[in-house]
Amino acid sequence: MILGLTTFLVGDTMPAMLDIAVIEDPATAESLLDPVRMRLLEALAEPASATMLASRVGLPRQLVNYHLRTLERHGLVELEAERRKGNVTERVMRASAGSYVISPAALTALQPDPGRSTDQRSAVWLLALAARLVRDLGSLLAGATRERRTLSTFALDAEVRFASAADRAAFADELGAAVTSLVSRYHDGAAPRGRTHHVLVAIHPSMPTHAPSPAPKEA
Repeated sequence: MILGLTTFLVGDTMPAMLDIAVIEDPATAESLLDPVRMRLLEALAEPASATMLASRVGLPRQLVNYHLRTLERHGLVELEAERRKGNVTERVMRASAGSYVISPAALTALQPDPGRSTDQRSAVWLLALAARLVRDLGSLLAGATRERRTLSTFALDAEVRFASAADRAAFADELGAAVTSLVSRYHDGAAPRGRTHHVLVAIHPSMPTHAPSPAPKEA
């Protein structure tokens, strides 16, 4: 059984909030996508009781309690502390992570399959590869967290502005040749203690950082 979320455990102390939690369980993903629960998770970046949270988001406490129980059941919120107030024990909750990523694994049979096509120039294939990256890295990170070990990865993020489509094509060809050469040089299929790693190289147009300026009106 794959747990919906992974949490850090450090002795008997309260686990640290994750920067990113990867959701692999379909029911957990469904719970997260509820608009009210997303509001509650955003508000629980700072720990709060149901009463405090109801005041923050402007919802009835009973409704907040209902959604908190659902979120806790799926591991999306955690108990921070319990406080006695008269004859009542107040539970202070917090979000289990600062942000969340829904893994393609939550889609089960509907998740993209890079094996269906291997067209290097296809944006659809690149998207399928990116989905596999999220799925595999999320699963690896969950396992590393459970076993309290680090996960060795490397990433490079850069932008390049090409003067022409021909330059872009030449860059892609040279990059492909360089990576193929490195893979050939370092790959050792017979290494008794070796471990296989996935190498993914991608090029795609950058998203605009601001809206384009409106075209000037003709006089």
